Amino acid sequence: MNTLVIENVSKTYPNDVKALDSINLNISNGMFGLLGANGAGKSSLMRTIAALQKPSAGSIKFNNVDIIEAPQSVRQKLGYLPQEFDVYPKISAQKLLEHFAVLKGILNKKERNSQVSALLQQTNLYQHRKKSVHTFSGGMKQRFGIAQALLGNPQLIIVDEPTAGLDPEERHRFLNLLSEIGQNIIVILSTHIVEDIQELCPQIAILARGRIISKGSPRDLVKSISGTIWSKIISKDKIAEYKENYQVISTRLIAGETQIRVLSNKQPSPEFKVVTVVLEDYYFMQMYLNQSSKNN
Repeated sequence: MNTLVIENVSKTYPNDVKALDSINLNISNGMFGLLGANGAGKSSLMRTIAALQKPSAGSIKFNNVDIIEAPQSVRQKLGYLPQEFDVYPKISAQKLLEHFAVLKGILNKKERNSQVSALLQQTNLYQHRKKSVHTFSGGMKQRFGIAQALLGNPQLIIVDEPTAGLDPEERHRFLNLLSEIGQNIIVILSTHIVEDIQELCPQIAILARGRIISKGSPRDLVKSISGTIWSKIISKDKIAEYKENYQVISTRLIAGETQIRVLSNKQPSPEFKVVTVVLEDYYFMQMYLNQSSKNN
């Protein structure tokens, strides 16, 4: 069983921007979802876990090895797909993957060829192995990114905003691949897309302004606010009025009409209907409460 223990990790950059504020997480095998808006600090946390930058305070241990004191020993067990992974020389996918394998220390040619071939098969890219990666679609590039992250049989994989820009079919294929990978190792999936993690991740944490504001299993988090979210169809010009009088956590257009979702322990008025809560409602509620505390 692999374990990643993050204790009181903070990161302040030279421009005095505090990207991380006392992060505490305990993660074991399986898929772990890190959910937050752009700018919440997700990429800063991923880079810190990957030993690409040192925290300003706190400790990170992977299988009882201190990442800060022994970054190289952790990197050998790490696969990382950053948010930006789109610079490719004009060589084939197979040749480029072989190059990455050498960089990861897989020097035995037979072992390297076997692993590269297996990963191209696993990511459904084998039939495209002789094509240049720069000609791949967005989804194929992301699958290639996962293939390079899996080189060397890592025990910890980090993927940062992996489905941004993918069409629904590629997104589904990519998430299924991650789910398959995450059965015996730790896979941290960092995203701002709620749908990416609600079915795949047994445990999640929500990050806002560099702090963990909630964590747990999606099912338990959703259950905790059952019966407290209400909806109503209103005219668009009434949104500001309702926001003034109710705790409006989200608005959405449905068939050209504006639906508001309101947080309340009891029915706000007879026109409101209680909704079957989903993880997106819990997330929007947390964002609303976090923003309210900031304004106060």
